[in-house]
Order: sequence, then structure tokens, then C-alpha cells
Amino acid sequence: MSATVMGCVAVVTGGNRGIGRAFVQELLAGGARKVYCGARDTGDIPAELLDAGAVPLRLDVTAENSVAAAAAAASDVTVVVNNAGLHGKDRLVLAADPTMARQEMEVNYFGPLNMIRAFGPVLAANGGGAIVNVLSVAGAIPTAFMGDYSPAKSAALFLSIIARAELEPQGTSVTALVVGSVDTRMADHVEGIKEDPRDIAITGLKAMARGERVFDTDAMAVQARAKYSLDPVRWEKGMAKVMNNGVMSTRRST
Repeated sequence: MSATVMGCVAVVTGGNRGIGRAFVQELLAGGARKVYCGARDTGDIPAELLDAGAVPLRLDVTAENSVAAAAAAASDVTVVVNNAGLHGKDRLVLAADPTMARQEMEVNYFGPLNMIRAFGPVLAANGGGAIVNVLSVAGAIPTAFMGDYSPAKSAALFLSIIARAELEPQGTSVTALVVGSVDTRMADHVEGIKEDPRDIAITGLKAMARGERVFDTDAMAVQARAKYSLDPVRWEKGMAKVMNNGVMSTRRST
């Protein structure tokens, strides 16, 4: 099962900036028939996306009524890109804001779940289509310095796998993208090498077209998962050290 960009009708959550914006751009550049740019405030959608043909769609993934309204308004969708995310940059147990864990879970886990539940029937009615969940290497392996973002994205990874099993009979593919550090506002506190959002979008859409289940989008994701597999204790100690020294940086092995 897979879906192609050419001729598709896509909806991208959090499409107004960062990786979501890059997905909107690449979908339009790749020949999508229509791309809905989802945002809580459609006034935040850049003019260049609208000028390129993106269709504004008011969408708060944490509000079931907003998601239901979006599914009704975008009943022609064949591709769903669940990109909207929240990183509170707080600790998990020793949190400065104890409510942040719930907020991150609402956006990073319940948001995609709300979207899949609402748009699943839409995809079925339109031939099956595809769902792409933009996740994180922090959801594939425990990453202490990312607080609740790591367990929230981990929950979304399991959601992706289970959703694929449930939706397979209707012909819907679900691809989970394991993403490393990317040059977006969310990672503005991270030093070192960061990927271009458009490269992530290009790679992610190719993975969707191949029908990938879980796919590492960049070198950092590949290397981090390999290191954890080889020596999980060393990895976990290293992440704790990063958390405690307060310096977030990326580097690649040579």
C-alpha cells in the first residue's frame, strides 16, 4: 500500500511553519491537486504558501470538534500528514510546569489520533490513501533531555503501527517518520548540525510513496538508533549527561 504525490489531495497539520510548511511546499511542487494547510489560526499561514495554491484550513488537532469540522470541509483528502507538534523544553518528573506533560501528549499523541479517527473514513471513501506521521528519534529511543516530548512521540510511534494494522483492510497506508534534529523554531536551542526541513519533507514523501512503515529520514536518526541498539546503557547515560549539563548539540559520527 502506498500513495503518490502527483494528483493527490493532502492535508498537513501545523502546515504554517517548520517541517509542516516544507511538506506543503513539496506537495505543491510535486503535483498535488490540492493541499490544505492546517493551522489553528489561518492568519499565520505565510502568503507565499497561499500564493502557491495552498488552501487554508482552520484546524486545532487537540479539539475533536475542530478536527471533525476539518474532515467535513476537506472530504476530498487522500493524504494526511500529521505534523503538528509541541516540545515544551521542560523535564518530565522534575518539571517546572507539571501541566506541560499533558499538553505535549495532547498535541503529539492525541492530535494524530484525533486526525486518524476523523479522516480514516474520508480516506476510505476516496480509495484508501495514506497517512504520514512526523515523529522523532526521541520517540524511537528514550531521550532524557527532551522531557515528555520523548514518551509522547513514542506513544505516537505505537499509534502509527497499530493504526496501520487497523486501516490496512481499507487500503490505507500509515508511515511513521523518525526524524532527527531539524532547523526549525522547535530546535532553536540546539547547537550543531540540523537538517533542512524541505529535505525531511522530500524524504518523507518518498517513504510514503514506497509504503514504508517506519522510516529514518536522516543520518542523525539512523546513527542514534544504531548507537542505542549497540549499547543502550551508554546511550541513556549520555542523554542524562546532556540533560544535566544544559548544552544541547548534535554531531555525526565519521
